[in-house]
Formats: sequence, C-alpha cells, structure tokens
Amino acid sequence: MTIAHTLGYPRIGHRRELKWALEAYWQGEADAFELLATGRRLREQRWREQQAAGIDLVPVGDFAWYDHVLTMSALLGAVPERFGAVAGDVGLELYFAMARGTAQQPPLEMTKWFDTNYHYLVPEFTPTTRFSLSSSWLFDEVAEALALGLNPKVVLLGPLTYLYLGKEKAPGFSRLSLLPRLLVTYRELLVQLKARGIDWVQMDEPALALDLGGEWRARLAEAYRILAPEAPKLLIATYFDSVADLAQELTSLPVAGLHLDLVRAPSQLEAFLDGYPADKILSLGVVDGRNVWRCDLDRALGLLEPAHARLKERLWVAPSCSLIHCPVDLGEETGLDPELKSWLAFARQKLEEVAVLKRALVEGRGAVAEALAASRAAARSRATSPRIHDPAVKAALASLPAHADRRASAFAARYGAQARRFKLPLFPTTTIGSFPQTPEIRKARRDLKTGALSEEAYRERIRAEIRTAVERQEALGLDVLVHGEAERNDMVEYFAGELQGFALTANGWVQSYGSRCVKPPILYGDVARPCPMTVEWIRYAQSLTGKPVKGMLTGPVTLLQWSFVRDDQPRSETALQIALAIRQEVQDLERAGIGMIQIDEPAFREGLPLKRRQWPAYLEWAARAFRVASSAVADTTQIHTHMCYSEFNDILPAIASLDADVITIETSRSGMELLRAFAEFRYPNAIGPGVYDIHSPRVPTQEEMMELLEKARAVIPDERLWVNPDCGLKTRGWPEVEAALRNMVAAAKALRSRAGAEP
Repeated sequence: MTIAHTLGYPRIGHRRELKWALEAYWQGEADAFELLATGRRLREQRWREQQAAGIDLVPVGDFAWYDHVLTMSALLGAVPERFGAVAGDVGLELYFAMARGTAQQPPLEMTKWFDTNYHYLVPEFTPTTRFSLSSSWLFDEVAEALALGLNPKVVLLGPLTYLYLGKEKAPGFSRLSLLPRLLVTYRELLVQLKARGIDWVQMDEPALALDLGGEWRARLAEAYRILAPEAPKLLIATYFDSVADLAQELTSLPVAGLHLDLVRAPSQLEAFLDGYPADKILSLGVVDGRNVWRCDLDRALGLLEPAHARLKERLWVAPSCSLIHCPVDLGEETGLDPELKSWLAFARQKLEEVAVLKRALVEGRGAVAEALAASRAAARSRATSPRIHDPAVKAALASLPAHADRRASAFAARYGAQARRFKLPLFPTTTIGSFPQTPEIRKARRDLKTGALSEEAYRERIRAEIRTAVERQEALGLDVLVHGEAERNDMVEYFAGELQGFALTANGWVQSYGSRCVKPPILYGDVARPCPMTVEWIRYAQSLTGKPVKGMLTGPVTLLQWSFVRDDQPRSETALQIALAIRQEVQDLERAGIGMIQIDEPAFREGLPLKRRQWPAYLEWAARAFRVASSAVADTTQIHTHMCYSEFNDILPAIASLDADVITIETSRSGMELLRAFAEFRYPNAIGPGVYDIHSPRVPTQEEMMELLEKARAVIPDERLWVNPDCGLKTRGWPEVEAALRNMVAAAKALRSRAGAEP
C-alpha cells in the first residue's frame, strides 16, 4: 500500500534536551545512566510524534549522541588506532574521545555534511583498518521500538557514502579498496537486523548525487549484490540533488526500492518513471526537509499524482531528506508574527504535510480539501504581502557602480600600506573574533529580554565584558585584538536581528554537531540595513587600546547559507542585497577609525552545488557578493575573512578572487594538510592557518603549535603568515582559552626568534 514515511527526525528534543544532557555528562554533573535514560525518553517522544502524525514507518537508527557518521564508525568498529584497539563494545568514553579528543589525541576531523550546515566527524582509513560490529546501540534502539509496538524502518548510512565521506591516512592508498572488507560487516549487520524482525532498512547514499568517479560508480552494483540476498528489504535513499544519470544502475540493483529528492531535483522523476521495475517501490520526497516554508500541496500533488497513477501502492510519500535540518515544532513559536507564521512548517508540521499528501493520493483530493485550501491561502499571502518586496532595496542595487566589487589597488600595494600603518611584528597573532559566552553574558541577555535589565544597564554590562576581553588579550600579548562579541548570541542571528527582511524564532533550534545547536533566522523578504549594527561596540573596544581591534562582521554568503532563505527569487539576488547592507556597515566602521575589518565567510564552500557543472555560476555570484561587501575601503584598511572546516583545493581561484588581505582557515585537525593546496596554487595574499582546534576542550602545547607553524612556513612566506586559532572561542571556557592562547603567543615569539626577527 502507499506509505507515508520519514528519512529521519530531529534528535535534540523540543527544548534541546539532548544538548543539556550531553553537557551535564561531559561536565561530570550526570552519569552515563542518566544520559542513556535521556536518550531513551527522546527516542520514544520522537517516534510517538511521527506515529501520531500519520507516519506509517518510523525511522530507527537516525538518533546519535554526537553525529550519525561517528555513530556509524562506532557501530562498524572503525576506530583509528591512535585511540586504542577496539575490544568489544565501543562505549560512550571512546565515542566521545573520537568526537572531542583527549589529553593525548586530537579528535577526528570535522567537516560539513554535503552542502548543509550540519557537521560530521570524518572517518579515518588506513590499509590496516578492520571492521567488526562493535556497538549495541542500534540493536538496543530496535528493541525499544519493537517493545513500544511500532513499525520501525532502520536507517543506516550506506557503505559507499560511508567510505566516500572518510579520508585516507596513509599515502598511496585508496579507501575504496576497503569496500570488500566493509561489506562483510554490513552484511552481518543486516542479517542480525532481519533476525530481529526488521522488514525495511533505509540505506542512505547521498554521495550518489555527487559527480562520482567511475571507480565509485562501478562498485555500486557489486556492493548491493553482496548485501541484498540475506538482508531485510532495502530502500536506497538519495537526496540533495538529482541521480538521473544513475537511473539505469539504480533501477537494476537487487533492492526493494529507491528514494528520490524531488524538492532539489523534480525533473529527475522522468528518468525513473518510464519502465520502473514492477517489483520495486518508489519513494518521492516532495516536502522540503531543509527549509521552513509550508509545502505547496497542489504543486506536490502535481508531481505525485501522475506517479501514483502508474505505480499505485508502490508509491511512497516522504520529505526530501531527513528532517534534522529543520527546527522541531512551529507550535513552540508563540511570538512570531501571525502572517509570517502562516507561511511556515517545522519538522512536526512537515509530518502532517506528508500524511495529508498520502491521504490525498489514497482517498482523493476531496478528503483533504481543508488542508489544500489552507496551503493555497498561505501561498497567496506570501505572494502579495507588502513585507516581502521593498522597491528601495532594488533601486539601491541598481545604482551600484560597475567597479563596486573591486579594491582601488592590488594586494601588494595594499599590504605594504597596511604594514606601514599597523607596524605589526612578523607572524602577528590574533583570534577569530568571539570569546567565551559566559553565564553572566547569557544572563544579561535574558534579563534584557524579560525587562529585568534596562537597555542602558545592559549596554554597560556588555561594555564591561568588552573591557575584560581587551584586558585579557593585552595581558596575553596578542598583536591584533577583537572585542569578543559579547553582545552577539550567534554570528548570524545577531545580524539577522539588525537587518530588515529577517525574522528570528524563539525555539527554532537545529543541531550543528554534538551539543552545538544553532537557531537559523528566517530570511523572508528584501534585505536592508536600517542603522549601524556593530560600530558602537567596535569603536568602544578600540578606545581601550593602542593595538588594532578588528571589526567583526558576518559575510553575505554565510548570512544566506545559515538562514532559512526565501525561495521566491534567485539566491544570487538575495546575496547581493545582503552584501549591500554589509558594505554600508564596512564603510561606517572605516569612518569610525577601525583599520581592520573581518568579514567571515565560513559557509562559502558549503554553498557549492553538488554538481560541478553548476559551480562556475555559484562561485561567480558568491565571490562578487563578498567583494561588493568589502571593496569600498581605502588601501590602508585591511580586510580579513575567515573560513573553517572546508576543503578548498578545488575552488582556490574563487577564494583568491575574494581578494581579502588576510584569510584565516581551519588547519589544526588536519595537521596543516590544507596548506598544500594553497602552496600549489601559489595563493597570493596573507594566510592565518589555525594552530588550535577550538571544537575540543584539549589545550595544545606550544611545541605542537610550533610544529604546525613550521609546516606552514614551508609553504607561506614569513611576511604573509599569521598565527591564530581555527575558529571563534565562544563555546570554550576562559581557563582553557587563556592557556591555549598563551601557548600560541609563545609559539609565535619563538618562531620570530628562529626567523631572526625582533621579538
């Protein structure tokens, strides 16, 4: 029969219960028993919610303590040798050691999950990597679901995607050579699931939507020929882009069904419908799993109904991908403007949309007439609301001069002028921008919201935090300071709250990784800057010191990527609107005497389309947006940018085209591997490779940082090498921050001595 199902559901809880449980466990305030009990409660809650909404198959195995890729590594026993040999079960201690590091070992590398803002822990592979079932968590969850009387569908990361997302840790070795060894363990896992009464297993293979090389495509059929015979029924789930070019290979696989993402790639359906095998189900993802706009039910049915006419009960209805990328429940948002709220659907509401679509197929549109009418009313409201379009914004963009995206002089001339202005030592030290968000800062923010603190009293509290941050930096001996961002709850949410066209939620949390959750703003209309956003705070910080203080801004591409973005105009147009607003802020900072301005773009690479043929168009408009934001300054004003957890090798020309005077990048977890690409490309501007991984509580030694910096010196000229952490420090505590920065400053001074420079 026609089935309504989901590919995954948020695991953090309605009020981030998983976050608080994890942090209590890490801080020793709760034991493993309490953490495991919280996990059981959250899993039951999320299963019951899906069942109550009309979902026929609820996913089991999509829960993770930190990250689902890391959880798959634990299940498969793929633990790097540096963390010790695996004997039996991978427990919480070893799991979190891989995620967060230990006193002896840094954690696994972290990078973005395809083109999302979710982070995963990168599996490490060597020729000696062995696999064996090493965690009971999945089987425990299956038992929980069955005991509750549910109809579970187990969710696993598929073997090709799991290998593809990892990295080789030995030269001249291909991780694909591990596939036969890996399949033995996958097959054992599937056999055990079948023995436990599982009928369906969803094998997530989003890597199939990439431009896979021929050697990877060639192994697809081999993998599933080995896995399918003794397994439960297998549903291969693809998402994030089209897999039309693999239609023949996918429909020929010995599996029970396929899932397609028709939100990102609706046209791919045509490649599958003609001659679709009579023994397979086809799951169609028509409810957007990555954005918060209500589903246009008429449009979705326009895709589903012709398919249903051919496939009948072999058609399944689903979201496009896992709903972990959406906030949990719109019902928690009691303060949102009613009109705006009527346009939205969070994860819980998307369950209802999936169920409505299934019912429309099975019983006819008349059975869901009320839901269809509400969908049409929301669409009309969005199309006609005066809050969406602002003629003044479009006029301002039209009046931008042709050279608005170019600096007046080339980098060499600018960098010389900046050197004369700032007189920095060799290997200047700085941080990325934020300092610890202490309980006192959070309390001040809460008290302001509740009215317990006046606006002026709040501002004095923030000024006090800025003074403390400046004093601590000067005591540490840093060369270029920051104000610490005490006034900002989040690098995107803060600016969204200051800009026209954005709305903020109260509980719209989405997991980024582990206990780290973000609250993406909703970008619903034309963007403009009503007034300066940061000038007061940066100018105050600069008044406290004779050292340069960087102005800290979030770039247009990151503001776009890390928001839920309107879907009624091209993203390139929205990015340019944001760029114009940031440009105005940059000009005001310069007029206020701020000589260094950092425009962070950590999401620049994340925005790349999955298909390479679409890269040039994206890179052109994304780079232009950054340049529009950054170029309206004098040669003596130094523009910095920051990018973290990205692979830049294949887009370095675009990175160079940003023409930032200084770029700071994440490199510590990878041991400076990323710098090889910058060296081969001959990156022309200044670089600050991170020497301190801020996502781990571990404090690196001066010697470790020196080793990384010497690697950097091999590829970056001394006069263009900066010294800094990987990323902002807001999630860390002051004791570990000061200890790490003290070591970092000492490493830079020692390096100056080696280079024969003045200390």
